[in-house]
Amino acid sequence: MLRIVIIGAGGFAREVLDIFMARNTVSPQYEILGFIDEYPDHWGRTLNGYPVLGGFDWFDTRDKGEIRVICGVGNPVVRRKLVQKAVARGLEFCNITHPTAILTPFVTLGRGVVITGGSIFTNQITLGSHVHVNLDCTIGHDCVIEDFCTIAPGVHVSGNVHVKTGCDIGTGAVIIQGITIGEWAVVGAGAVVTKDIPPDTISVGVPAKVIKEREPGWHEQ
Repeated sequence: MLRIVIIGAGGFAREVLDIFMARNTVSPQYEILGFIDEYPDHWGRTLNGYPVLGGFDWFDTRDKGEIRVICGVGNPVVRRKLVQKAVARGLEFCNITHPTAILTPFVTLGRGVVITGGSIFTNQITLGSHVHVNLDCTIGHDCVIEDFCTIAPGVHVSGNVHVKTGCDIGTGAVIIQGITIGEWAVVGAGAVVTKDIPPDTISVGVPAKVIKEREPGWHEQ
């Protein structure tokens, strides 16, 4: 069995735990050790029956070769920073897919990918590393979703869409075919994207329009 530690101890981390538990119900393959969190106030707590083990220092006295981690933090900017800390400690990431998600054999995944229940992926789709796809999404043919993107519940992505690094696509958004979403862009809940979205912007509405532009590199701050 793989020994699993979830990075983060918030709401989405508990949902990631749910996916591991659902997988174990189908076929026992994971020993869930608990959660890691950067906030000392959270250490020692129990979440859904599993402990918050401590901070990243917890790994320093463990055999990391026997442990796989996955980041359960929904915010792409925060997730990227936590993943960088984990990589610096030599930790290895796994993927987790809910048993009710549908992926054809023609879907390629990076590392640290989380796919929740009810989502459907068709043909020739590539997901980068540390991508989160939430409940009941559809991802069409020939899509590319790059590293650290978050796809919120109920998002529908048509074919030949390219979602670049670090994008945050809000609940219920719809992206028509052939669109490119630029790096670190945010698309608001319920938006309908009919034109390419520039990087480092926030877009909302039907059709989606840019309401805010950020300085390049804002996510590094």
